[in-house]
Amino acid sequence: MGQKFTESLSSFLFEYDTPRMVLVRNKKVGLTFRLIQLVVLAYIIGWVFLYEKGYQSRDGIISSVSVKVKGLTLTNFSEMGPHIWDGTDYVFPPQGDSSFVVMTNFIITPGQKQRRCPENPETGLCNEDVKCTAGKHPRGGQGITTGKCVNFNNTAKTCEIFGWCPVEIDDVVPNPPLLLEAENFTLFIKNSITFPRFKVSRRNLVEKVTKHYLKNCTYHKVRDPLCPVFELGYIVEESGQKFSTLAQKGGVVGITISWDCDLDWSVKHCIPVYNFHGLYNEDNNLSPGFNFRYAKYYRENGSDVRTLYKVFGIRFDILVNGKAGKFDIIPTMTTIGSGIGIFGVASVLCDLLLLHFLPKRDYYKQKKFKYAEQDSLKPGKEDAVSSSMCNLQEKEKVSQ
Repeated sequence: MGQKFTESLSSFLFEYDTPRMVLVRNKKVGLTFRLIQLVVLAYIIGWVFLYEKGYQSRDGIISSVSVKVKGLTLTNFSEMGPHIWDGTDYVFPPQGDSSFVVMTNFIITPGQKQRRCPENPETGLCNEDVKCTAGKHPRGGQGITTGKCVNFNNTAKTCEIFGWCPVEIDDVVPNPPLLLEAENFTLFIKNSITFPRFKVSRRNLVEKVTKHYLKNCTYHKVRDPLCPVFELGYIVEESGQKFSTLAQKGGVVGITISWDCDLDWSVKHCIPVYNFHGLYNEDNNLSPGFNFRYAKYYRENGSDVRTLYKVFGIRFDILVNGKAGKFDIIPTMTTIGSGIGIFGVASVLCDLLLLHFLPKRDYYKQKKFKYAEQDSLKPGKEDAVSSSMCNLQEKEKVSQ
């Protein structure tokens, strides 16, 4: 027993077995093998290394965005008279977040006070008091019903409410939009990013954007792709929409800032790319556009009074995405190892072709495999037999 263990240990320590290659002279198989290897090599070098940069480690971004909208326009209609609008009036929220709204149209209801008045006919008509249940708030209504059916005008009767009166009438949206001049307003975007893994920080005010340049430039995807000042009309146009259509009832536009940085080169080559996307489907007439309400309050004769605005505007959502890559030995070696492993596909496919599809497959099987019958083995001798489907190998034990 001890002698057998010693022999086994000696064989394990002092013997080396190497595969025996079977060389197959077949033009079809040989050409197929080299073509597969060539395709795999092109994939590894072209796609994995050059395009996907498999030799780099990756990092995502941490981002901050702030905006400023500038521009002036004048409106003049009966409810307000001449009125100048600037960024403080038409931008919501005023502090300039990464998501904001620029007002392009509105409906105004001036002089509202809390009192009793007829409800808007759109909420529902009535012909007698029993149709109006006191203390209810109808869906879409503007106040609490008092239980009375009263004249709204000479042709209709509605339930009386207690609320902000007179009620808002918003069935006619001004066309053309009241703030159509917003097409020429400018948007200034400041974006700061950090790649924490590589300790690299950048702003969209890159080296080319000087103080003088910033005062005179306006973004254009060909002429001035790095300028952070944008005309709203150009943004909407690039998103595939028409500004006058969008301005009447409002809509949504997405602005993406993409940072794709190769930090194996100088950091000055890490620059932003801007894209614009229309997120509003004007073909869908169900609840079209984008709108909201806000009010301006004041006191008059000891009572609260407000001017109600139904605002139609374009909502801009700024989204920042990106990644950075830098050479790292670990992903490089991992990619190389994976590529070498993929080369084994050529041997597997050629073995399948050789042993199962060619006319001389039986002959090739005899050359590839060595069979040993159990009864023919003599005591004290071992016959090592193995086969490999990857490279047509046989193993042969060689003694020193």
